[in-house]
Amino acid sequence: MEAKANGPTQKSGRVIDGPTNPMVTPLLTDLYQFTMAYAYWKAGKHNERAVFDLYFRKNPFGGEFTVFAGLEECIKLIANFKLTDEEIAFVRESLPGSCEEGFFEYLKEVDCSDVEVYAISEGTVVFPKVPLLRVEGPVAVVQLLETPVLNLVNFASLVATNAARHRLVAGKSKMLLEFGLRRAQGPDGALSASKYCYIGGFDATSNVAAGRLFGIPLRGTHSHAFVSSFMSPDEILDRSLCSSDGSTSCEDFVSLVQSWLNKIQWSKSLSGIFGETNQSELAAFMSYALAFPKNFLALVDTYDVMRSGVPNFCAVALALNDLGYKAVGIRLDSGDLAYLSSEARKIFLTIEKEFGLPGFGKTSITASNDLNEETLDALNKQGHEVDCYGIGTYLVTCYSQAALGCVFKLVEINNQPRIKLSEDLTKVSIPCKKRCYRLYGKEGYSLVDIMTGENEPCPKVGERILCRHPFNESKRAYVVPKRVEELLKCYWPGKSGKVREELPAFKDIRDHCIKQLEQMRADHMRRLNPTPYKVSVSTKLYDFIHFLWLNEAPVGELQ
Repeated sequence: MEAKANGPTQKSGRVIDGPTNPMVTPLLTDLYQFTMAYAYWKAGKHNERAVFDLYFRKNPFGGEFTVFAGLEECIKLIANFKLTDEEIAFVRESLPGSCEEGFFEYLKEVDCSDVEVYAISEGTVVFPKVPLLRVEGPVAVVQLLETPVLNLVNFASLVATNAARHRLVAGKSKMLLEFGLRRAQGPDGALSASKYCYIGGFDATSNVAAGRLFGIPLRGTHSHAFVSSFMSPDEILDRSLCSSDGSTSCEDFVSLVQSWLNKIQWSKSLSGIFGETNQSELAAFMSYALAFPKNFLALVDTYDVMRSGVPNFCAVALALNDLGYKAVGIRLDSGDLAYLSSEARKIFLTIEKEFGLPGFGKTSITASNDLNEETLDALNKQGHEVDCYGIGTYLVTCYSQAALGCVFKLVEINNQPRIKLSEDLTKVSIPCKKRCYRLYGKEGYSLVDIMTGENEPCPKVGERILCRHPFNESKRAYVVPKRVEELLKCYWPGKSGKVREELPAFKDIRDHCIKQLEQMRADHMRRLNPTPYKVSVSTKLYDFIHFLWLNEAPVGELQ
């Protein structure tokens, strides 16, 4: 979508760019949004001021937290929301022929200049029922935004949460690499996953397009195909390699590697552990090292990890060391990762001691092979020496949960609060335009989120406030907050003239997410049996919810 001036610009004066994916247009919506828009227009209701909340009802993956993501793309859509003549023509063809021409003239003027969007900062840890976005504006226009906004938030928040959960299990010290491009649900699923996994705490991606679009660090070396494509060291024609400082040159790097392999095989400390290694694998490692002497990382499980892959890697790494280079490490893509990583580490430490090479024992070990949360947890319990994880399928497809389930509900129209009732309490909406706060305790952790009516006074530090469960009368607690944070900020003021919150840089969103995860109480974040976080309403809002509920629910009659 081409960027257009459709409302306020950034403080820099630059027009907000269109969505990253050019397929995100006003037509990326459900047909019933246009049929409702026509019905609103036909009834003369299309300009009535409506307020909608976007929220979710249950945390994903059996956990008790969610990471909010996708806000930037929503604002990009809203800032550039304008139907082209060709799009309006297609809508005309798609609706019944009885629709009046005046509606299509109306669509030509539709934009989001009269829309206001209030949202929680992207990357924030969020909880059920609390609005992630509040969208205000002409009811027909806001309805047209419903489907694309839900689409932009649902998967983004789900995959960011999945990434955050992997980060929490792996721990702060491990490097996490997103390797899911080939298994993701299409190009957009792959790009979105790379983007939001980075926000959720991953360190890098294999996805080159995502690296270019979002500035995510890239990682990747070679596959089994590269290793098995070599037959013998005789295939290596150019065997020379300059030292890292350029002062000398090794004319026969292959012979240098072979001499180191012999030393390893006859090492007293290794007690003849290694016999003959696979020479075609060694040829592949040498060839890759000659191409990338500063970034040599070898995939060691093509033939046999301990009998061939690890000794071949060590021989090449030691030859590189002679020339002033430091090998990066190895990657394990199959087998018992806990055992193999531990055995590889022992060999690295033995070589460090045997040949006096400080730091060789800390050579990096990367593990891949269909890893997921459960695998990481199992590795932690078994004990392992993995420094870095490459995670793909289970991460980017959110294999253990298909969708987050965000909803977009009308909570007010023409200043009249509205409620959606259901026999299922989780599906009852919380009416009216609300303000949302996070209350923090004396230890710095957040204690509870509370929603209040728009015109209620803000909770104050040091003043006791009663926090009530929205629907359960007996669940309530007093809180004396040590810090109060208002959650909803104005990210799109339309033409209201209100101060607009600046969209943060991509890296800042990631930093905010990581900080948020660190600020939450550990029992809310743990993988097994996490403690539910409390989401509440003020006493006034509680009373109003139940008044409106009784007012709207039909009274039955017993015969």
